[in-house]
Amino acid sequence: MTQNTPLSPHLRPPVGERQRVLSVEQLKTLGVSPARAAAQCRAGGPWQQPLPGVYVLHPGSPTGEERLRSALLYVGRRRTVPAQGGPARTTGYGEAMVTGPAALALHGFSLVPPLGSLGRIDVLVPRHRRLRSVRYVRVVRTTELPSPEQLAGLPVAPVARALADAVSGLGDTAAVQLLLTEAVRGGHCEPAAVVRELSRSKLLDRPHIVNAVDSLLAEGRALAESRLYDMVRTYDLPEPLWNVDLRLPGGPHLGGVDAYWPDQAVAVELDSRAPLHSTLDGEWSGCAAEREHLERLGVTVVHVTPRKLRVAADQQATVVRTALMAAADREPAAYVVILPR
Repeated sequence: MTQNTPLSPHLRPPVGERQRVLSVEQLKTLGVSPARAAAQCRAGGPWQQPLPGVYVLHPGSPTGEERLRSALLYVGRRRTVPAQGGPARTTGYGEAMVTGPAALALHGFSLVPPLGSLGRIDVLVPRHRRLRSVRYVRVVRTTELPSPEQLAGLPVAPVARALADAVSGLGDTAAVQLLLTEAVRGGHCEPAAVVRELSRSKLLDRPHIVNAVDSLLAEGRALAESRLYDMVRTYDLPEPLWNVDLRLPGGPHLGGVDAYWPDQAVAVELDSRAPLHSTLDGEWSGCAAEREHLERLGVTVVHVTPRKLRVAADQQATVVRTALMAAADREPAAYVVILPR
């Protein structure tokens, strides 16, 4: 048998990226033995084998998507997935998913090189998988696999997890900060989600990443405040007092709020902060206690997240307007002193 021996008609001509990249197991189901596949990859042959057990069914350079599929097929493990109302199907990817810079490219990050230019593809797998990184594939193991998103027909790690895996290999604060900032400004995810994932990945003991996160939180806070101003003015809400501290007359500090309507005793607070270390748990408990104290005094506290302001500002405006209108039916709130924050 030679490399020119006719192949199964199922393989000729290949249609689409998936049919151009197949694992040795998938070829077997099409009647192509490992020996026959190897023969097709000899010098001058029509196929190539970029990774162990994975074949690209053309001689030219693999495209970016073909490299992604080959990486997933190498790392993934075949398993049978029950199909509702039909026969079981087999997938070659198992629990593997694209992460790191390649995942960010699929999510649309402009700062990441195109898929075809990436020298490395990170693939996330469960920690128990015994695999080695090879050629352009880096195996990333984790004890907590996130639920993948489907992009371009591929399983891809969510933005926060992909970011953590991408910045783990960066040693420069500016480079880390640029990626984190694009995640927030581009609306890919919220700062708190990024910080949680960095903490889960045990990256917050690296000073250059902590410095970048400090800038990220400041960026996210400023962006959320800007959206809060826009919401009030776009939906014709009464102008509040912005960024004030509330105190009891001659008494203790009750807490700071982002917007306050004194005639209606309604406050809006942005939940945009995220702790960098577990030592800040006491601070978070203190914030919750301050909110409860305000509500016991008759102040209605509306909690707004940056994500809600971004994706559903009209709904948040309705919540605030309802709280303002309901003030006439409530008992008068306790008198509080209002100070600039």
